[in-house]
Amino acid sequence: VQLQASGGGSVQPGGALRLSCAASGFTFDDYAFAWYRQAPGKEREGVSCISASGSYSYYLESVKGRFAISRDNAKNTVHLQMNNLKPEDAAVYYCATDWNFICRPTVGTGHPMSYWGQGTQVTVSS
Repeated sequence: VQLQASGGGSVQPGGALRLSCAASGFTFDDYAFAWYRQAPGKEREGVSCISASGSYSYYLESVKGRFAISRDNAKNTVHLQMNNLKPEDAAVYYCATDWNFICRPTVGTGHPMSYWGQGTQVTVSS
């Protein structure tokens, strides 16, 4: 099982980035996915998750209306579109999944995930 995250970078406040998580080594559309982030000195938090079918998703309150998670089951890829980025969004972002993970309003926070991407840095500053 391998998760490869990409798409991070440095943007000014109000800018946008699109993160991608390419998965391989398992039956992609059997798994729900989550994006997490961790800023220096802070605990890791769930940002968004999407169900295995892609029919529903949940978001951290602070990113609602700005971030959008999606998945392409044909390409085994999960995306996180991040718009109107704020300095407080700066963090290392990780995609993750687990065989028994179900996307819920808790957005995966505290759920023991078995598979993690390597993380991609998002910097938001002027």
